[in-house]
Amino acid sequence: MSNNTQRYLVLISKIIFFYSIFYVVMKIVAMFQGAWVIPNLILSIPYLVFAVVGGFMVKRNSYHWAYVIAGAILISIVRYYEKDWMIQLHEYFS
Repeated sequence: MSNNTQRYLVLISKIIFFYSIFYVVMKIVAMFQGAWVIPNLILSIPYLVFAVVGGFMVKRNSYHWAYVIAGAILISIVRYYEKDWMIQLHEYFS
């Protein structure tokens, strides 16, 4: 793998890692401000997993394109459907 490709892999992996941490923290803050607890917890689970996996990758300095691809897909899907899923989960658990 070329040096530039490796740098992009590391950069994008760290972006996904920090975004996952940010997302979980923002959901927790929202819950303390009165947002629906269960839907926010459920939507935070995939990001929590990505944050943990990303933490291990950063700690070991070992990165993989599968993490980048899966992270990009997860972020895109959740951000697109988040409002609909939030309402559906709230209605289901109410």
